[in-house]
Amino acid sequence: MSDPHPVSPEDAAPTSERGATITPYRDGPLIVRGDFRLLDQDGNEIDPGRETIALCRCGKSGIKPFCDGSHKRAGFSAPSAPSRPRPAARILCEARRDDVPRDAP
Repeated sequence: MSDPHPVSPEDAAPTSERGATITPYRDGPLIVRGDFRLLDQDGNEIDPGRETIALCRCGKSGIKPFCDGSHKRAGFSAPSAPSRPRPAARILCEARRDDVPRDAP
């Protein structure tokens, strides 16, 4: 089956030296770009065959964990960003704020 999200040469290059970026596409897969390793639950490496991959998020793909475009036929719907922040993210943000040194008088 053809790649539902064609990758241009710019997309194949890592976006930073820090590692991978993961982009949830609206009503589609998770696009992973950059330097990453894909492992199964037993720790065995899965060869992605490329530097930019689309991971299934709808659960309907015939080539899981990779996307095969089945989300379109299944009518999968999901936003690109969360509708509200996760509670754990808020707690982490507050903890980081508390760790910032303040000038003493």
